[in-house]
Amino acid sequence: MRDTDNYYLDKEEPNKSCLLALREVILRQDDNVLETRKWGMPCFCYKKKMFCYLWTDKKTDEPYLLMVEGKHLNHPELEEGSRSRMKVFRVNPNKDLPIDFIESLLNEALDLYRNGTIKTK
Repeated sequence: MRDTDNYYLDKEEPNKSCLLALREVILRQDDNVLETRKWGMPCFCYKKKMFCYLWTDKKTDEPYLLMVEGKHLNHPELEEGSRSRMKVFRVNPNKDLPIDFIESLLNEALDLYRNGTIKTK
């Protein structure tokens, strides 16, 4: 078992299943996306550059997808909050995931790295 697996296995349902499903969606978008753990949360990198995180809100305990370069993404579904760079997409673990939107969002963000807007090594 990998260290990253423990994060998911320690969660209660329905968050566990929701986060595991999000993990699979993220990882299948591009062969260059790899999972690691930073600051105790799952971090997904594109060619070793941080791309997105999975986490749960401390107040609501609901999962969310944190887009590292969210400032480049313009979707009303994304919350900026007090962050200047990152944006959050909240997920209701009791409802079906909007897979088409999530895949579109992930690929739009990945394109920032693929086309050189965000420099990779």
